[in-house]
Amino acid sequence: MKAGIHPEYREVVFQDVTTDFQFLTRSTLASGRKNETIKWEDGNEYPLVKIDISSASHPFYTGKHKIMDTGGRVDRFRKRYAK
Repeated sequence: MKAGIHPEYREVVFQDVTTDFQFLTRSTLASGRKNETIKWEDGNEYPLVKIDISSASHPFYTGKHKIMDTGGRVDRFRKRYAK
């Protein structure tokens, strides 16, 4: 690989701002604001990236996902493929 062309890959903490859920992973993203950092459970400090939606707040993962049925398409599908 060519040296100097790849972004830095490091450990980063992502924080869901709606639920305050945090997780540590590796990423090439830099912290959002002025090198914002957070102290993690292991005692080390990591860059912090704030996100709006994660698995803790997304309707599909929380079970609050609703099917918007316009025109009865879901019912027509179920009738057509019912056994």
